[in-house]
Amino acid sequence: MIFRYQGGCRALRSPGPGAAQNEPRIVTSEEVIIRETLLPVTLQCNLTSSSHTLMHSYRTKNGVELTTTRKNASNMEHRINKPRAEDSGEYHCMYHFVRAPKANATIEVKAAPDITGHKRSENKNEGQDAMMYCKSVGYPHPEWIWRKKENCVFLDIYNSSGSFFIINKENYTELNIMTLQITEDPGKYECNAINSIGCVSVLTVLRVRSHLAPLWPFLGILAEIIILVVIIVVYEKRKRPDEAPDDDEPAGPMKTNSTNNHKDKNLRQRHKLSTTYNLFRFLKTVAT
Repeated sequence: MIFRYQGGCRALRSPGPGAAQNEPRIVTSEEVIIRETLLPVTLQCNLTSSSHTLMHSYRTKNGVELTTTRKNASNMEHRINKPRAEDSGEYHCMYHFVRAPKANATIEVKAAPDITGHKRSENKNEGQDAMMYCKSVGYPHPEWIWRKKENCVFLDIYNSSGSFFIINKENYTELNIMTLQITEDPGKYECNAINSIGCVSVLTVLRVRSHLAPLWPFLGILAEIIILVVIIVVYEKRKRPDEAPDDDEPAGPMKTNSTNNHKDKNLRQRHKLSTTYNLFRFLKTVAT
């Protein structure tokens, strides 16, 4: 049997001669490989013969039923207008019969892997654990390979490589590094996804800080306070002392000089407070 396919003709698969006569016969389109051209793709299934009454039919992708595809029809067609890697997978045509086992056929839609999620960078402290991951779309499910850049060359990482622990689950992979060492673990890590159609890779940069890094803000503030106290002490020591009153001066002038000295003292205190406040603001500005 031949179906029209994207303006041309395409031959369809048919069951082998060894199939039992009472079993349903389903003809499907061939597998599809998604390329970068983004041409529309049509998947077709046709129940050509069956000795049982058809109850309903529908399509699934990777085991999940596609919405709005359930109907009572022997011929099913599914069109992908702009096929991408996320559209790849196993498509099944499912036929359910009255008082008879269901029948199905599979069409594989293949695509090179495309990594859709990963960490561009990871920042950790020495002694902590780090986790980097990649997830992808594409079919068949990729083989995952992690590499680390050493002396301008990317070297493969294995589960037995010291503190590295790798978890692979179909379209997801995870690289765990236990008890980070600041002299060994920082660097560029490459996540590679490979299947029979193509491959792709992305980089994650791991940075490891000293275990004293969380104390640096506190030490900076403490240093500011110490500097401020030292400056105030030096200022007080170099401050001009108040002039002592002369014993030969009469009582009247003594009162006037005392009043003037009191005013001068208040002015000096205000000036000192203003200078200290401005100095503190300057130090805060420099620190930030």
